[in-house]
Amino acid sequence: MTDTSSPALAPAMPHDSFAPAPLAGQETLTSDVKRAIIWRSGSQIAAQIVSWSSTLIVMRLLSPSDYGLFAMSLVMLSFLTFLNGYGFASALIQERDLDQHRIRQAFGLLLSANALIASVQWFVAPSVAAYYGQPVVADMLRVQTLIYVSTPFIAIPEVLMGRRLDFRSQAIVNLSSALTGAILSLVMAWADFGVWTLVYAPIVMFWVRAIGLTILARSLVWPSFDFRGCGSIFRFGLAILLTQLFWLVQTQSDIFVIGRKLTPHEVGVYSQAVFLATIFYSRFVPPLNEVAFPAYSRLQDDLPGLRWAFLRSARLIMLIAAPLYVGMAASAKPLVATLFGPIWHELPPLIEFMALAMPFMTLQVLFSPALNAIGKPGVPVRTAIAGAAIFAASFVAAAQFGIMAVAMVWCLAAPLLLLATVLLSRSALGIGLGDMWRALALPAGSSIAMGTIVWAADRWLIANRLDALPVLHLGLLVVVGVIAYAGVIHAADRAALGQIWGLIRRKPEATV
Repeated sequence: MTDTSSPALAPAMPHDSFAPAPLAGQETLTSDVKRAIIWRSGSQIAAQIVSWSSTLIVMRLLSPSDYGLFAMSLVMLSFLTFLNGYGFASALIQERDLDQHRIRQAFGLLLSANALIASVQWFVAPSVAAYYGQPVVADMLRVQTLIYVSTPFIAIPEVLMGRRLDFRSQAIVNLSSALTGAILSLVMAWADFGVWTLVYAPIVMFWVRAIGLTILARSLVWPSFDFRGCGSIFRFGLAILLTQLFWLVQTQSDIFVIGRKLTPHEVGVYSQAVFLATIFYSRFVPPLNEVAFPAYSRLQDDLPGLRWAFLRSARLIMLIAAPLYVGMAASAKPLVATLFGPIWHELPPLIEFMALAMPFMTLQVLFSPALNAIGKPGVPVRTAIAGAAIFAASFVAAAQFGIMAVAMVWCLAAPLLLLATVLLSRSALGIGLGDMWRALALPAGSSIAMGTIVWAADRWLIANRLDALPVLHLGLLVVVGVIAYAGVIHAADRAALGQIWGLIRRKPEATV
């Protein structure tokens, strides 16, 4: 699963009982990590603003059926993408002595892997289309093989930049890629390209990233297909690969199951509900992981310091994420009406359930970078297996009752996966359920209190008067939520408000 956390993300918290004080060794990476966080997450926010602005317009021009067909093609694309060799490239981050020959070997591995999976997708595409009963899916999958060809030229420069915490160059390229994709999406949607808008725009974005990163990182080398001495890369990459495989079973099994049972329209509605409900967890949290892994790797010999950094980062992330998710659930109807328009009126009931599951999903993905950094990639593999089993079984059981049941089952599967992750990780990180509760009691309790206030205000004071004015309706709910949350946090822990504001302003305090 896509993971994130950063040991230097959170501002200082008062010393409390859930974690030891930081050690002096952490001070050496604070400034590097802070700059990396600002560049990586700051550029990600800018890129997402561009992307979402385009997406909101495109969603009003395309139909739910277009998104349903795209979601069907995305299942196979996602399953084969886990074989693209990113895990082998990521192993370079942990290499203590990285030389040019090892980079050439990794490049050769990536080229070989992606050529193979592109061929597989090309020849299997008609069978996938037949499974769904949608012939156009075969054409979409064959065109999408161009994404794999770009992967080696993205992965190598990204890991080399990540190794030295150089996220400034990545920020420039990613923002350029987002702008290019947004413009192309708008043009194609206006020109009535339909579902092909969703196919071609990502391909162009991938290639803009590939060319830009390769140039700025100066990472273009002759590949080596002599893989002798690559044992460490293979072992680490295999662990990452297995983790991604089971994560894909977890995240794609819903579309795989309902894609055959339901219409493209229903699949499109469900897939966009997932998109909106997971927007923070899937868009803002992953970029931080790119900083977390190399930063945690520097602390791999300082387990108490890493544990302290993990808990305080998780606390701050949830101080922001938990109220967002609860607020999304409480304001789903005016939120959808404001952002997507009346064509997507079926989304709110699905989002109400999915959003409440997302705090558990966000916490779960924070574990993997810390475990990989201390040389325990087998633990994320086991948690990924647990996630695949829990979610796949849940989706299969719920699919026969329709998309509402599939949405509701998230609220059962997500807490179970978090529980399994904490228990499986405890021996490696030394973090148990008690530690997690002490770190997260404030964001959890404050968010529940805020959600209750917003729900009550909407039910008894706002909804009946402003139901026909969704923008004003949503704005009032946001104001009520912000005031309620700030009030609860202020009463419980005044210092937490300063920590949240410091992160929003992108100015974490250098106290680790």
